[in-house]
Amino acid sequence: MATVAVLGPGSWGTALALLLARNGHTVRLWGHDPEEIAPLRRERENRRYLPGIPFPSTLTVDVDLAEAMANVDLALAAVPSHAYGVTLTRLRPHLPADVGFAWATKGLEHGGGRFLHEVTAEILGAAWSMAVISGPSFAGEVARGLPTAVTVASSDAVHARRVAALLHGSNLRAYTSLDVVGVELGGAVKNVLAIAAGIADGLGFGANARAALITRGLAEMARLGLVVGGQRETFMGLAGIGDLVLTCTDDQSRNRRFGLAIGRGETTKSAFAAIGQVVEGAATAREVLRLARRHGVEMPITEQVNQVLYHGQEPRRAVEILLARDPKPEVI
Repeated sequence: MATVAVLGPGSWGTALALLLARNGHTVRLWGHDPEEIAPLRRERENRRYLPGIPFPSTLTVDVDLAEAMANVDLALAAVPSHAYGVTLTRLRPHLPADVGFAWATKGLEHGGGRFLHEVTAEILGAAWSMAVISGPSFAGEVARGLPTAVTVASSDAVHARRVAALLHGSNLRAYTSLDVVGVELGGAVKNVLAIAAGIADGLGFGANARAALITRGLAEMARLGLVVGGQRETFMGLAGIGDLVLTCTDDQSRNRRFGLAIGRGETTKSAFAAIGQVVEGAATAREVLRLARRHGVEMPITEQVNQVLYHGQEPRRAVEILLARDPKPEVI
């Protein structure tokens, strides 16, 4: 059994902490804000994000990062992408070289557009074993112990297996991969495409349009992914099509709900306020488009999501532009 520090007491961090504790590990859930941590300690559950799911006795809550990291075997970051670099900078002085690191954050660096493994290498250095966790996994379902499968990717196959073994249990199956870039890209792009699917459904365009967006969105994901070094099979797996289908079709997805609100005529400000949590795809849309342009990759759905969110494009007009594109052979 291992001792794991989970960094980030949001819905996903809490769900992973619950999963690890139920698997028999000692878990410390860390957050930097004392006002956020206090009710978790007092109530022994995360009533804000996952009400009614009590913490096991092996799950403790910390606001002191040095205490949370004392004698741990793995540090697991589950913070929003905009807080990822800051969190790792705080972590660095408390992370011994023999402690593994993993992250379950989906997105790209805000403002710089780098992959999170690049941010990780810059801040932590090359001495640590690193892995990314991704795949179709709503926090609420993981927290409730519903069946789930994820992918753990690392350039270090031994570390990938080690992290997967910690996560693997009666209700979660963890697969491993060496394709860090592909897994990261799938987790980032699927959130942008979920906004597009939500917009189409908010406009009342129906199941045909949703299926087309998912399918052609997968083509966009794979085109960019192959150019930046991902592997085609990754986009056909859990971290690609699996996570894409989940996020585009179920209203547990914040990104889909955000798109639904936009499609129904709400402003981005009111849509953000109604959800009350980070909508990763909104900021990621800009970064994915920058990355695509840098590599000369065409991503028309991502382009129109950006036009709607940041350039005043009417959602209905965005769909019309997509449909007006010249016919061509279907290529993934």
